Amino acid sequence: MPDLKVYNTLTRSKQEVKPWGGDVIRIYSCGLTVYDFAHIGNLRKYIFDDVLVRTLKFLGYKTKHVMNITDVGHLTSDADEGEDKVEKGARREKKSAKEIAIFYEQAFVSDLKQLNILLPDEMPRATENIQEQIDLVKKLEKKGFTYKTSDGVYFDTARFKDYGKLSGLSKQKLQEGARVKKNPEKKNPTDFALWKFSSKNGSVQDSAAPRRQMEWESPWGVGFPGWHLECSAMATKFLGQPFEIHTGGVDHIGVHHTNEIAQSEAAEGKPLAKYFIHSEHLLQDGRKMAKSEGRFLRLEDLQKKGFDPLDFRFLCLLAHYRSKLDFTFTSLQAARVARKKLNEFYWEGAESGKGELYLDEFKKILGDDLQTPRALSSIFTLIAKAQKGEEQAGAVRSFLAKADEVLAVIGEKPIIPEEVRELVQRRNKQRQERDFTGADKTREKIEALGYGVEDADGETSVKKR
Repeated sequence: MPDLKVYNTLTRSKQEVKPWGGDVIRIYSCGLTVYDFAHIGNLRKYIFDDVLVRTLKFLGYKTKHVMNITDVGHLTSDADEGEDKVEKGARREKKSAKEIAIFYEQAFVSDLKQLNILLPDEMPRATENIQEQIDLVKKLEKKGFTYKTSDGVYFDTARFKDYGKLSGLSKQKLQEGARVKKNPEKKNPTDFALWKFSSKNGSVQDSAAPRRQMEWESPWGVGFPGWHLECSAMATKFLGQPFEIHTGGVDHIGVHHTNEIAQSEAAEGKPLAKYFIHSEHLLQDGRKMAKSEGRFLRLEDLQKKGFDPLDFRFLCLLAHYRSKLDFTFTSLQAARVARKKLNEFYWEGAESGKGELYLDEFKKILGDDLQTPRALSSIFTLIAKAQKGEEQAGAVRSFLAKADEVLAVIGEKPIIPEEVRELVQRRNKQRQERDFTGADKTREKIEALGYGVEDADGETSVKKR
């Protein structure tokens, strides 16, 4: 079985992926907080997850992939303060929190499907795993890692000696860089909420405060789980601990994943995951996309401008997942043109051949930390050689069919509408009869329908423009 080496944030080095035991690679991916539509910056991360899973399958590994859906507990501040994002979305749209969560989860799944992203084996919701989260807090409490304040139950990071090991920063450095407000009841600035009370001390809701829609009874008071808690509880429930791979965006390193590691390893006394793999940001005008600032684009926005979702997937593959990618419509247009060339080469020839001739090199490239830019470059080099007669075109096409099991950017075979076919036949007849004026007018009608015609070697081909 070919090797796959990935950059492990935990060790700050490339390491060969190997299962803890058995023959299954278990992967946990941080999913979307479903209070609004996913933006294309979010979607870049899920394309990376998909390439990872597809590559593992392509190289012969068995996989189990779990991605959570955050439908409670993600507050508007990293300081465990502010309003629950889903509750805020419900108030904004004058709907229930459950209605909001279901609507945006369905929209998210639709985006994943349009991007040819394989759906995870499990997509558990935080609200459907509350007892598991309460049980985890109980375990941490029993081991002496928690303390109670007026607004919740907190994890004492001073009690966990390896806190911050994922980022490589000391607790002091994490405190200096933390985006938190001073909380006089916290023992340490890096301490984080495991369970938040709906009201002061978890008692009866203050009548002057807005009533939460999502709250549960617990041994500590009525409230709801902290954002970090859900991932630890559900990862262990569905994958066991330790599992192999945990993925997320680079913004998860310093807080979310750091806190997951602390609470999971404190509770179980063993590692959470062997490899932590993080994807970089998609930028717009040099800055990270942010819903909170209203600076983001949705997949639908790209489609309204005439782009196929797979054009965006192709664009993401042109950059390595650990490199920032600055999005522009100019770069998306270039990606569309390149993907169109690949599709035309693939679909315009019927012959096949021994595509396995190129598979070893392709696997080697992907095995080196998922180098999709190099993989695409090698494919276009092969296409150019095939068009010059230096490589057997059928063999290259057969190879592309296999390579697309990972890349997933080749669209369906273009279907030329009957109206366009009839116009092409009329134009061919006009050319045969030397009615070139009529042929030019027919060509204009074809182009008005979004198609182009090319005449070469006595043959006429028609393509979607």
